[in-house]
Amino acid sequence: MTLSRIGRISKAFVVSVAVGLGMSACGGGTIGFMWVLGTQYNQIVGFKIDDFTGNLTQTVNSPYSSGGSNPVSITVRAGGRYVYVINKGTGKGDGNVAVFATGDDGILTFEETYSTAGNSPVWAAADGTGSFLYVLDSQSPAYGTVTNGVTDLNGDITVFAIDGNTGRLQLVPNQSIRNAAGTQLTYFEVGPVPTMLRYSGACIYTLDSGNQTVYSYGVGGSGQLVVEVNASIPTSTVNMTSIFISGSNFYITDAAPTSSSPGGTIIPYSAGSNCGLTVQVDGAVPNLPLTSNPVYSMTDSKNKFLYVVNQSTTNTNTATTNSSISAFTIDPSTGRLQPLSDTQNPYATGNGPVCMVEDPSNQYVYTSNNESGNVTGKIINQNTGQLSNLVRGSVFTATGLVTCLAVSGNVD
Repeated sequence: MTLSRIGRISKAFVVSVAVGLGMSACGGGTIGFMWVLGTQYNQIVGFKIDDFTGNLTQTVNSPYSSGGSNPVSITVRAGGRYVYVINKGTGKGDGNVAVFATGDDGILTFEETYSTAGNSPVWAAADGTGSFLYVLDSQSPAYGTVTNGVTDLNGDITVFAIDGNTGRLQLVPNQSIRNAAGTQLTYFEVGPVPTMLRYSGACIYTLDSGNQTVYSYGVGGSGQLVVEVNASIPTSTVNMTSIFISGSNFYITDAAPTSSSPGGTIIPYSAGSNCGLTVQVDGAVPNLPLTSNPVYSMTDSKNKFLYVVNQSTTNTNTATTNSSISAFTIDPSTGRLQPLSDTQNPYATGNGPVCMVEDPSNQYVYTSNNESGNVTGKIINQNTGQLSNLVRGSVFTATGLVTCLAVSGNVD
């Protein structure tokens, strides 16, 4: 946002005073914002992230209404001015995308809601330029129809163009396909029971749990998605729970226990041409001992470490659910995974973690914990990848039945 002349002078004065007192102009204040979803009350809890400690402080007027029911996914437009919340709804066609404008202090102001082409939206991602929003529907408009004896159980991607000035959305029709009546489709079909979508710049991938495949599209001009040769990619998974892409490395978590890995596995792939995926030489990597039910994964900003969020444990001696974060180092040449050397690995976190993010300054990581109704913060050692508790308390109350979370730097 553009500052007035008086505002610029005031800001410069504050910085000069900070320097005079020996303080860093970029430290000790707010380095960004976090928004956490909860389905119990259909709320969004907003936080300011402290630079020095990683502590979270609720923003003014927080919590905010999510603009619908059952909020499950959240994404931020490049620059941080607009936030998009995916409300899955009740499965009766009442799911939506709620648009919020972001104030200077991370305060959210509701703008409008939009319907997707299909039903029960579950995930969203914005492109790197902030021009388009891709929303994953668990049921496409053709869901339940029968063709040649085959029932369509597929999901779809609804594409929206984003107005850079208002954050508002406009549906992008599928220019490649028309239905039997000659009408242009308003969606891009994917596989059955999709649960997660990842955007890489050149490609979009969806996790299709109904047949344990990954569906891929190339990203064309004007928001169009292009069917690739490798559109439906089979996997060897039994219970695929998450996908993540960073650079040319692509990871799938499989929660199904095996004889050699009761806690499930992580399968590293290399992303190639035409949005294809190739399993890396070592194949499936065992999750760490005593972990169970991996549901989410992410790499750090430098693509040096992979973190896997586990909802439970195989330790039969524990009286309560023991959730954790498994940490692995990534070989920069081959992409191979090795458990990070630390006696504290896997790292304890709140019960029932769902999602994980790294803060905008890459000092801290956070998990949103469904069963605990809170957020757990950790310091990330950027050299070793080790995680440790924040210095002034690592647990922050959020809202009931927490789902996912998102972060943004200070608003541009």
